[in-house]
Order: sequence, then C-alpha cells, then structure tokens
Amino acid sequence: MISRISGLIAAVAFAATLAISPAHAQDAKPADAVASAAVDAAAPADAAASVAVAAAAKPVDNPYGLKALITHGHTVDQAVLVLLVIMSMGSWYIMIVRVWDTHKMGQEAREVRATFFKKATLAEGIKGLKETGPFRYIAQTAVEASEHHEGALTENIDHNTWVTMNVERAVSDVNSRLQSGLGFLATVGSTSPFIGLFGTVWGILQALTAIGVAGQASIDKVAGPVGAALIMTAIGLAVAVPAVLGYNWLINRNKAVMSQVRSFSADLHGVLMGNRSVKR
Repeated sequence: MISRISGLIAAVAFAATLAISPAHAQDAKPADAVASAAVDAAAPADAAASVAVAAAAKPVDNPYGLKALITHGHTVDQAVLVLLVIMSMGSWYIMIVRVWDTHKMGQEAREVRATFFKKATLAEGIKGLKETGPFRYIAQTAVEASEHHEGALTENIDHNTWVTMNVERAVSDVNSRLQSGLGFLATVGSTSPFIGLFGTVWGILQALTAIGVAGQASIDKVAGPVGAALIMTAIGLAVAVPAVLGYNWLINRNKAVMSQVRSFSADLHGVLMGNRSVKR
C-alpha cells in the first residue's frame, strides 16, 4: 500500500514538472525578443548620433560670404572688388615708401645739422653729404648759383636774389618729390567709399531683379545680392579709412622734415652771402 502511494506521488510530481516547464519557456521567449528589439532600436540612434557629430565637425561653406563672391559673383561685383584691391595695395605701397623716405631724411637732417657747418670749407662739407640725398642737391645748386652769376640775362639780378631763387627752386624740387603719391592717397580716400557704394547699389538692384523674376520675396533670392552689397560697402570703407589717415599723417611728417630742409637752406644761403669761397 505504501509503495502504491509513493508511486502515485512521483507520477503527480512528474506531471507538474511537465506542466510548468513550457510556461517558463514561453515567458523566456518574449523577454529575449524585447532585449533584441532594444538593441535594434539603439543601433539607428547611434548611427544618427555619429552622422550628427560628423556634420558638426565638417565646416559649412557660406554661400553669401566673400569667398562665394570671388568664385561665383557677378562680373560687376568682381570688377569692383578688383578695383578696390588695387587701390588698397597702391595706397599701402605709397604710405610705406613715403614713411621710409621721411625717416631717412629726418636722420640725415640731424646728421647735417651736427656736422656740415663745422667743416673747414663748403666743398668739404658737400663731400660729406649723401650723393643722392636732398641736402647735397640743395648745397650743390646753391654753390653753382653763387659761382656762376654771369650772363646778359642775369646781370639785372643781384647776387643775393639769384642765389635765393636757385635755393628756393631746389627746396621746391625736394618738396615735390616728397609729396609725390599723396595725391593718389587723397583720391583713394575720397573715391573708394563711392566705389563700394556703387557695389552696394548694384547688389540691391540684383536682389530686386531676382524678386521680380521669381514673383516672390524669398530669402534665397535676396540674401546673396544683399550680402555682396554689404561686403562691397565694408571693403570700400576699409580701403578709404587707412588712405585718409595715412594722407594726413604723411602731410604732418612732410611738414616737419621740410622745416629742417628749409632751415638748412637758409643757413647755407647765409654762408654763401658771407663771401665764403668754395675751395675744391
């Protein structure tokens, strides 16, 4: 009897095990499916994030900037840009050259003031001057005028007036050479804003034309021409401002240097009028 009961219990336990096992298997399958779906959903998100990072790292070309104007701009816009660049390069070249010239003349003026009039003779003093310098040119002109005051036409001019005229003429020549190029700076400073303004007007005209052809005022039809117009205005001002400042600065520098040149010419004139002979 006991063995029968034990066999019945074992059979019931085996049947319960068989009934529970499929349920666990069915429950495990949806869990695995959910995990697999989560992995599949995370993969596109990672791909999208990688694409976004790559797009952020790659520089975006500005279709309305200066580079686009140079490469794809209208012929008139490019011509205005080239003209402004040439004017800017010319003005900077003149400013650098004239600043260097005035610097050298200032140094030479200080040297002349310290040594020239301490020489024993004018000939010795002239030999100590730079051959291509303005002071030697003035000194040689004055000496030649003092020694060659003859002829039927110059007899009616006294010696003092004749030497004075030649010295002043030599000083005017030096001043003219020093002032060369300043007229170009004045022209650039006064005209480059108007050239930039012409580029602005042309850009606005192109924008209005694009709007009229398209029949609607969309941003893509307006942004390009208006952007080019504003670039032209900015470049015109960038060219004009340094030219005007350089012109005014060089005028003041030239006045200071020419004041030293005129002082030298006046002292030299006084020495020549003192009947100091030039011993060669």
